Amino acid sequence: MQGDLLSGVNDETPTNHSNNQMHMPLAARMRPQSLPEVAGQQHLLGEGRPLTQAVERGRIHSMILWGPPGTGKTTLANLLASQQSAQFVALSAISSGVKEVRQALDSAKLRLQQQQQSTVLFIDEIHRFSKSQQDALLHGVEEGVVTLIGATTENPSFELNNALLSRMRVYLLKSLDAKALSQLLQRALSDERGLANQYQAETKIIEQLAQAADGDARRALGLLEVCADLASDGQIDIGILKEALAAQPRQFDKGGDHFYDQISALHKSIRGSQPDAALYWFARMLDGGCDPLYIARRLVRIASEDIGNADPRCLRICLDAWDTYERLGSPEGELAIAQALVYLAVAAKSNAVYQAYNQACDLVKQSGSLPVPVHLRNAPTQLMKSLGHGDEYRYAHDEDHGYAAGENYFPEGLEGTQFYFPVARGLESKIAQKLAQLRQWDEQAKSQPSPSDNNNNDH
Repeated sequence: MQGDLLSGVNDETPTNHSNNQMHMPLAARMRPQSLPEVAGQQHLLGEGRPLTQAVERGRIHSMILWGPPGTGKTTLANLLASQQSAQFVALSAISSGVKEVRQALDSAKLRLQQQQQSTVLFIDEIHRFSKSQQDALLHGVEEGVVTLIGATTENPSFELNNALLSRMRVYLLKSLDAKALSQLLQRALSDERGLANQYQAETKIIEQLAQAADGDARRALGLLEVCADLASDGQIDIGILKEALAAQPRQFDKGGDHFYDQISALHKSIRGSQPDAALYWFARMLDGGCDPLYIARRLVRIASEDIGNADPRCLRICLDAWDTYERLGSPEGELAIAQALVYLAVAAKSNAVYQAYNQACDLVKQSGSLPVPVHLRNAPTQLMKSLGHGDEYRYAHDEDHGYAAGENYFPEGLEGTQFYFPVARGLESKIAQKLAQLRQWDEQAKSQPSPSDNNNNDH
């Protein structure tokens, strides 16, 4: 079964730690055997909190446990099942299909009829189930044949279909803080299930281990076990710690929620003109293994979306940084990306072009294929000229100020439409002044009689 660290035990698991279990990984040996042993998650397991109340009532409900790896999702599912003496049946969405789901539901129904025993069906990585596999669960959940507990690291609102999600409650498990991880590591050093006083480590070493685990209990215990393997004399010191931490990247989920949360934080830091925060998230993503070129591409988008014509140099700076990284590679190339990132953060901001573009797209969808005004049409052939294409078109370069005041460039019915509203920041403040002047000339042109009107008056 695929599961979180600290996978819980059901009522059939013995509480004593036998010698033949010593070959198991430390993370498996230190699985909580009761809810009070679960590290962190006090927002769910504290006094009066949702899961505590469910246990006290003796009736748990179908739920989704959503959280990062190593936060105890499998642990909670197993322990909640044991609290009401339910049969705990576990499936992994990686290796199970509709056949296994239906077999589990049939067995649960038979168990309920013959033994009056309820079943908790735990599905790890439930977000990997297809729509048809998720639909196969609906009947069992609706009729109470099983209490379904799904574990996922992905946002369930994106990954689960609405029919299933509406029948379950979603609980968010949080990454464990350094204090909770430190307590877990200290317990592992002294507990008979763990290292049973065989190794010693100063408090600062434990704290650094907890920090390096990055909120993941499984990772924390795994790192401690590596340290123990390296400490031949039983003393875990700073040298052992550095060796254990070598080539250990921080938590980073390429393509998952953590990935998009971090790039979102970087983007919003730039938009909010906070270069220091932007640099922090840039460093975080690189530390986790993000491709620097992904960030370079994202900066190009930010240059147009959030800065635009307030500082058009940003687009060129981003493209230069991208090109520099491709020429130099890592680690030299990252500095060019960092330079561009800081420039974007401190540059004047405008989303006027971004909004104008979106509004123009919306109008095109709403108004359909309006014909091009005749005076704007191309006339490369005699036939087109005979049809009047290009007639009365005013060549702007021949007009005063190089501007054909009062000319219309929109289809009929859309005259005067405005999408672009420059902001009073950076270069766009100058652009706003120019557009205001052009509109003033347009108004003046409209108030003057046209040459054709004057000719009519002569007759």
